[in-house]
Amino acid sequence: MQAGEDEKTTTQFGYQTELRRSLGFADLVFYGLIFMVPIAPMGIFGSVFQGAGGMVALAYVVGMIALVFTAASYAQMVRAFPLAGSVYNYAGRGIATPVGFLAGWAILLDYVLVPSLLYLVAAVAMHSTVGALPVWLWLVIFVLFNTVVNYQGIKITALMTRVMLVGELIVLAIFIVVAVVALADGKGHGWSWTPIYNSDTFTWSLVFGAVSIAVLSFLGFDGISMLAEENTGGANQIGRAMAAALGVAGLLFIAQTWLAALLVPHPSDLIANGDPGGTAFYDAARVAGGGWLATLTAVATAIAWGVANSMVAQVATSRLLYAMARDGQLPKLLARISAKNRVPTNALTLTAVLSLGIGLWMAWRDDGISLLSSLVNFGALTAFLVLHVAVFWHFIIRKHSRDWIRHLLLPLIGFAILAYVVINANVAAQRLGFIWLGIGVVVLIVLYSTGRRPELSGLNEEGEA
Repeated sequence: MQAGEDEKTTTQFGYQTELRRSLGFADLVFYGLIFMVPIAPMGIFGSVFQGAGGMVALAYVVGMIALVFTAASYAQMVRAFPLAGSVYNYAGRGIATPVGFLAGWAILLDYVLVPSLLYLVAAVAMHSTVGALPVWLWLVIFVLFNTVVNYQGIKITALMTRVMLVGELIVLAIFIVVAVVALADGKGHGWSWTPIYNSDTFTWSLVFGAVSIAVLSFLGFDGISMLAEENTGGANQIGRAMAAALGVAGLLFIAQTWLAALLVPHPSDLIANGDPGGTAFYDAARVAGGGWLATLTAVATAIAWGVANSMVAQVATSRLLYAMARDGQLPKLLARISAKNRVPTNALTLTAVLSLGIGLWMAWRDDGISLLSSLVNFGALTAFLVLHVAVFWHFIIRKHSRDWIRHLLLPLIGFAILAYVVINANVAAQRLGFIWLGIGVVVLIVLYSTGRRPELSGLNEEGEA
């Protein structure tokens, strides 16, 4: 995309070009992969295994299929509205401004809390490895390091994440090779299809309940859309990068969980009692290669969640805050851009403060990690549901599109799958998520009653760009 086209893309919606366009296709794919974390299932393997009745690989297959439809809807909306802000902008411009506010509010539950979750998981893991440093100190170290790196600009963040992604892929390759050799040597339970299908335990409600947990590993592919104003290749490149990152990550998730399920020491006990210590995957690694492989996978998971993943999560969160503040739906100071590095420094700072505060608070709770996980998933899935509606409303209702496949069938299938996942999700997550949405409705009413009606730049009275 040429400079003139970049300027037109942003200014036609009433904005100035403030963020620096410097990210190519590879940068976007790497960003999405590092956000999802190729070894993410290692940290939540036990929970997904229990929830799926041992069919952990099937949970990831269904999760990937579900989010393929979501990625297709993202691709349609980013072509129509190539702006930072993700679902907030797509729902606001594709349906109506108040809907956009509530969609942004819902996904805030994901984006604001996910860095806290990542930091907390990593801090707990590192504390178990280096017990001399308390959990709270590990939290502070991770937050400070990532914030300093992100202040330097998006290219520095992209470079750091590339290096870390390579490290994660090396660890994953080592595990896969050692696991395959171990199974060939007769270790574990032997080759079997049970991780993908077990007729003795299979029910759709069981699988979709596990998908509501497994989907946490996929969250982040949508973060690529937050970089629409920092991407050099146009809106189509955003859609292609999302699809590529989702496909690669899904295959890696399926492969590692399938192998781990065949090596886990006591699968029946894991299904019955769960994995309170979060060590099920590392126990499987120990069976495959011994203590060194268990330690390698545990430390790699901690670094991946606490540095690589949380670094890009902070970037995505700051861009969402920036987009909403730019439209006056959050304090304007969050829309301030650094003149030197062209990043939203105030939004980055607020994200860091919230991540640290929430992480320290949840560290004192016995259910802190599970509570954060439930809330993050509910916020993301709710926003994805609104995204599918936005595609239908904008293209079929407003633009009278007759592309029934991309603008009706695919969004409808994606909506139906995700709705079933939400219905089968943890009840506590549903309750707390609806409370959060209720607070958002109250905030919206206050904005209207005080004369600060949410508005999006570049929309006419009919709500069209």
